[in-house]
Amino acid sequence: MRRVKPVTEREIRTSFVNCSKGEANRLPMPRDLAGQPWPDLDFLGWSDGSAPDRSYLVTEHQGRLVGITLRSSAQRRSILQNTMCSLCQTTHPGNGVSLLTARKAGPATREHHSVGVYMCTDLACSLYVRGKKVPEVGGRFEESWTLEELIERTQVRVTAFVEKVVG
Repeated sequence: MRRVKPVTEREIRTSFVNCSKGEANRLPMPRDLAGQPWPDLDFLGWSDGSAPDRSYLVTEHQGRLVGITLRSSAQRRSILQNTMCSLCQTTHPGNGVSLLTARKAGPATREHHSVGVYMCTDLACSLYVRGKKVPEVGGRFEESWTLEELIERTQVRVTAFVEKVVG
């Protein structure tokens, strides 16, 4: 199974495929890179504290590090409504799952083509799958799959999303 190896700020900044180098150099970095639970991460994900509609995802794809800038929809959900993350199958109430969109890489970026995925707003899918983080309300359905199979399913779905972005 593939995991994200510990990475540096410089490696993260040079990995972005769907924004300019200048934009990548101005992006806020995740707090405490050294303290991340690297052995449990299928991707590194974080939100922009100064712009709540922006998030970032970095993962290994085809032997290289790939970073993707994401935007969340402004849709507000009722706290009584649960939504399921399409990557890790965790359900969250209210805004715990968001439609995150990414501009496609390459020429499609200039043409403003994008793809989207319903994903845990806190980008902690890897931790939910492994039981290292528990959603406040909602939860995970009990499945007959092994932990390794659940992790692999999440990785396959992350890879599919990344492939849609990099084209």
